[in-house]
Amino acid sequence: MNRKWLTAIILLFLLIANFPPAFGGHMAVAETGGTQINASTVNLRTGPGLTYSVAGSLAKGDKVTVIGQEGEWFKVQAGDSTGWVASWLTSAATDKSSAQTAVSSVDRLNVRSQPDLSASVLTQMNAGDQAKLIGETGDWVEVEFRNTRGFVSKQYITATKTKSENPAPAANNAASFEIAVSTLNVRKKADLSSSKIATVHKGEVYAIQSFEGNWVQIRLSADLTGWVYAFYGHLSDQSVKTATASTTEKVTVLTDGTNLRAQPSTASGVVSRANAGDQLGVVVKQGDWYKVALPDGQQAFIATWVVTAGEASGAQKAPAKQPANRKAGTLNGVTIVLDPGHGGNDGGTVGVRGTVEKDLTLKTAEALSHYLRSAGAEVVMTRQSDVFVDLRKRVSDGHQSAADAFISIHYDAINDNSVHGFTTYFMHSYQQQLGKAINAGLEGKLSLDSRGVRNGNYLVLRENQRPAVLVELGYLSNFNEERIVTTSQFRDQAALGLYTGIVNYFDAQLGQ
Repeated sequence: MNRKWLTAIILLFLLIANFPPAFGGHMAVAETGGTQINASTVNLRTGPGLTYSVAGSLAKGDKVTVIGQEGEWFKVQAGDSTGWVASWLTSAATDKSSAQTAVSSVDRLNVRSQPDLSASVLTQMNAGDQAKLIGETGDWVEVEFRNTRGFVSKQYITATKTKSENPAPAANNAASFEIAVSTLNVRKKADLSSSKIATVHKGEVYAIQSFEGNWVQIRLSADLTGWVYAFYGHLSDQSVKTATASTTEKVTVLTDGTNLRAQPSTASGVVSRANAGDQLGVVVKQGDWYKVALPDGQQAFIATWVVTAGEASGAQKAPAKQPANRKAGTLNGVTIVLDPGHGGNDGGTVGVRGTVEKDLTLKTAEALSHYLRSAGAEVVMTRQSDVFVDLRKRVSDGHQSAADAFISIHYDAINDNSVHGFTTYFMHSYQQQLGKAINAGLEGKLSLDSRGVRNGNYLVLRENQRPAVLVELGYLSNFNEERIVTTSQFRDQAALGLYTGIVNYFDAQLGQ
């Protein structure tokens, strides 16, 4: 073939491949996307760059759904087709009929560059922060937050209508306001730039004090009010009784340095600390947490297991129980809390042969619970499976159940692998007799050497208001002892020894 003709054919092919189709190239685009084209004609390419071939074209105003991002290029769904467009040739759609706001339900919510947990973090939203909701992609939503556009996990936001869709609420006879979003900031003044004084949650109802434009002033407690955006809740003419200082439920802090958190989670940030004896007014109870009012007017969360409900009057004692008709050798009417040490991501010590402490403690507690229940005792387990339980939560289980005895079960380890034997620990004088009885019961059943009854400064003993002991049933750091304590025969004998000590302890109280 003539070289000139060959060159001409190649050039013609390249021209056709790199120009958009002259007809049929404009794609029908669904009208539900969250992004629209803002240039007269935009090429839809097969990849994120100008060097990729053109698969079609889009016209100004066409709406697309962003399903990915690479650098400054968006991967979009346009009708039945998928391709890439330059992000600088698009803008957020402004369809007022479907405009929504995304409100973050949690603190430190990552806004990512793509709808993927491995994507880079562009910025973060805190609980109550609002962003423009652009569209949805599977379990993700695309948002625009403080001029940054990215993706957040759908499960951590609440979508609400924007104010342009909602008429301002009339300052009528509405008496209460119910929160309609997962988390909502309460501000000092009726202005988004005003400081946040509290956080309220979905389903909570507050008395209305006044209106100002699109804002509602709500009463959080007897001496604290704040402002919320009216579009994130519902007005009602039902009155709400606001607790007064004399009727507010109070909780009393058990220990010094107790954390007060921004959200009802141990992973949430600490906003303040309280000391033993401090009394805090309860705003609302949420699961295992109290939302409490602080002296400075702010609100925070405190775990139920680090406080006692009601007024303080010296040392807090668990509710007194009516004495049961109990005969020697039985445990009718007795409540025993069994605390299998460690659990979940806290495995405890690991033996020289690879034994994990948390597994042994649970099996031993299960064996002991069988003996106790057979004798008529009510048994409360701080954990019944391989889960992590906070130490203060374990102590709280004893307080809330008005336990007659609290037994924490552990296995020991030390750098010196020649050390062996079992040990019984107590902390307070009112725990010592239980410790002596338990240790004697173990001495009668176990072949291991006894290391005696000792004073131990462990949290589950130190902060426990009930008769409580912590037993170390042998050393996993000792090769021979680890081999012994991992057998089912040893666990049964250990459980029987503990049971014997418990029965003897309560039998000694008969007739006193």
